[in-house]
Amino acid sequence: MSEAITEEHVATASRPSALRITDLRVANLAGVPFHSSIVRIETNQGLVGYGEVRDQASATYALMLKSRLVGENPCNVEKIFRGIRQFGHHGRQGGGVSGVEMALTDLAGKAYGVPAHALLGGRYRDRIRCYADTPSLPDPHEMGARLLERRRRGYTMLKMDVGVDLLWDVPGALIAPPGAREDLATMHPFTGIQVTDLGVRHLASYVDVVRSIVGYDVALAADHFGHIALDSCIRIGRALEPFTLAWIEDLIPWQLTDQWRQLTEAVAVPTCTGEDIYLLDGFRPLLDTGAIRVVHPDPATAGGMAETKRIGDHAQERGIPMALHLAASPIATMASVHLAAATQNFLALEHHAAEVEFWSDLVTGLPRPLIEDGHIAVPDTPGLGFGDLDEESVRCHLDPRDPVFFAETKHWDRESSHDRLWS
Repeated sequence: MSEAITEEHVATASRPSALRITDLRVANLAGVPFHSSIVRIETNQGLVGYGEVRDQASATYALMLKSRLVGENPCNVEKIFRGIRQFGHHGRQGGGVSGVEMALTDLAGKAYGVPAHALLGGRYRDRIRCYADTPSLPDPHEMGARLLERRRRGYTMLKMDVGVDLLWDVPGALIAPPGAREDLATMHPFTGIQVTDLGVRHLASYVDVVRSIVGYDVALAADHFGHIALDSCIRIGRALEPFTLAWIEDLIPWQLTDQWRQLTEAVAVPTCTGEDIYLLDGFRPLLDTGAIRVVHPDPATAGGMAETKRIGDHAQERGIPMALHLAASPIATMASVHLAAATQNFLALEHHAAEVEFWSDLVTGLPRPLIEDGHIAVPDTPGLGFGDLDEESVRCHLDPRDPVFFAETKHWDRESSHDRLWS
């Protein structure tokens, strides 16, 4: 009787102290906008948490973590994260740890009955600004029209590609060794590709036309400049200064801190990188030396929600705003929404699926369309804030190479090693 009276007015979403992970499964989707593996973590109390492996990454990065998760209390998010973070790395290799961390945060929020942003310290904003990434077209007038359509849908920030892909067929625009066009594996300083003065002027003219169509009262960023060396990047950056771009992104590999510093000091356009960096430690060289003007982590690579917030906080202390890179389903998108709400120096969240008509239908319990007037409302519902997966829609978009809806994963139960990193 006393127990009933004690709990009469207590919301018990679950018994958090007794919650334990019992299973981890994945469903591989295609065209959402790319290949994505959805992580589902199950528990002994029926609660389920969802996360997402980085786009175009292997589901194995998440599955290999299963034996290290089963039996753990998912509410101990940081404890578990510290145990598994050694199994992530830069680029897509960070996708498993990051997706699992999202699912743990989803579960913890559901267990305590609070939205994920509350677990990150609360929110600074009620709506999250999205920027629409838009693949480029060779004709700048057609490209401007495509971006203008995005603007008419309510997006207040846009992004396009500007780089050597627009120059390969322009006579005299590039100097490059044989085979350079097909070589995607050589780092930028070593390709031998140079952009000529004619090529620089061609890119500046392209951006000029696009700007004249979309206007100067909307934020416009540029990406995918190609595998070119620092000198060409500086010359392009200077030529683009009159067009007041929000940033120029990933011109050189993120590892080359000193080259980023030289580029940033040479141009009056904000420089931006970070989508392939794992953990705050990977970002410190760029942030601590002022080598970039905008930091751009992808929560599905950087280590998940809490670690990406740490990156944002570290950047804020150095006067650097944070935008979020993302090409994902609504699951990682909603994880990013809560993260963005809880990070004061947040700028905008990438949306890469503006032309994927079914995108909002993959989850339940949220507005359809999810993005309205270029923004996503921050939900107050527990965890990541959506009801569940829309099973019919998800089944329709399973990857044809592995069209199984959350197949059993018993073969991963005994995966183990002596994981300790010290003797």
